[in-house]
Amino acid sequence: MIKFIMCCTRHAEMTREEFQDYWLNSHGPLFQKFADTYRAKKYIQSHTIATPLNEGIRESRGMMQAYDGVAEVWFESEQELMEAMSSSEGQEISAVLLKDEGNFIDHAKSTAFIAKEYEL
Repeated sequence: MIKFIMCCTRHAEMTREEFQDYWLNSHGPLFQKFADTYRAKKYIQSHTIATPLNEGIRESRGMMQAYDGVAEVWFESEQELMEAMSSSEGQEISAVLLKDEGNFIDHAKSTAFIAKEYEL
């Protein structure tokens, strides 16, 4: 399997709580509505929590501020994902999801990529 990973940063005018609430309660159900058509096998949202531990980890390594969350969507294969996304229905779904992402994600400060998982 492969997964689509998006490390998300919120729009500057949103609080992290507003961002995470919209993501979980608006965008999440929207994605779930299309998950079967999109051939997604699993969708997980990991929301960054406010804890001094996060700051300590970041500061000790000289890292940038944490993303507000990480989305992971599993697919059977790269071929399966490409077929789903290239279909006319897949393109329509992608457009709907991308438009909704614009309501809460600052794409210029976020990143996305396809990855293969290795369990050790």
